[in-house]
Amino acid sequence: MKKNRNNDRRTFLQRGALVGGGLLLMRAHSESATVQGQSQPANETLKTIANLRTIHGNFLDKEVPDAMIQQVLQASVRAANASNTQSYSIVVVKDRALMQQVCTYRGGCMLLYCVDFNRLKAGAESLGHPYFPDNIVNFVTASINTAFAAQTAVIAARSLGLDCLTTNGIHRGDMDRVWKLLELPQKHCFPLIAIVLGYPAQEPDHRMGRLAGAGVVHNGKYQPLTKDQVEKITVAYDDPGQHLGLNDTWKTDGYKHYLDWFFKAWAGGSKPTKKETQMLSLLKRSGFVEAQKA
Repeated sequence: MKKNRNNDRRTFLQRGALVGGGLLLMRAHSESATVQGQSQPANETLKTIANLRTIHGNFLDKEVPDAMIQQVLQASVRAANASNTQSYSIVVVKDRALMQQVCTYRGGCMLLYCVDFNRLKAGAESLGHPYFPDNIVNFVTASINTAFAAQTAVIAARSLGLDCLTTNGIHRGDMDRVWKLLELPQKHCFPLIAIVLGYPAQEPDHRMGRLAGAGVVHNGKYQPLTKDQVEKITVAYDDPGQHLGLNDTWKTDGYKHYLDWFFKAWAGGSKPTKKETQMLSLLKRSGFVEAQKA
């Protein structure tokens, strides 16, 4: 990279703007919990990222042009990935009824991103090489590859004027339905995230806020939160102007703080996991969990 471009980047970071994925991070006071006093994005790429938003399943019944879907896919596969393995598959679904069965939402198009080693395994076997991606390390690495590709698709879609819903609805209910409905291989393939593309039925009245201070960004080394910092985060969630919460009625519902509602109502009174989850069972079936040895 040229020297002047390094200088430009350094200057930009010193001004306090760091944007990655759906997180917009702007420089604020060291004790600030959320994005404050944000400046204008420095270029069109950062402007696109800053304008990312979620349309929560409220899409028009309007087709997404094939040419636009192809542009999104071409950008998606350019995402960084370990050893250039592209250890993922993308299933494109346009049938709205099928889309809803798979992820519980519908829009103009759904992209299902799966961790997938079947292409690599077929290539190895065709050349007579053993290849066993049968451990959690491979799954985690492939999940990172898959997530990079999915987030790149979201950014590309937004740059084209499309909106998105990124959902883990594929993991709700009977997860095995996803394999059956889309005829996914049972071995070495695992549906990770779904992206619904489309056009909003109505414009959202705000974008969700983001935490961007203590507890999210750690300078130099990991820094456990102080009691004061934890309290400031609680206050930030309580502030309706920061749009950090999922529910605007938590106070009228009788909760002292938004996070009281989140942990009691939304998270359902979280308890230690005492038995094997459906997801772990399917990960084992997919071959991504090492066999336990006596």
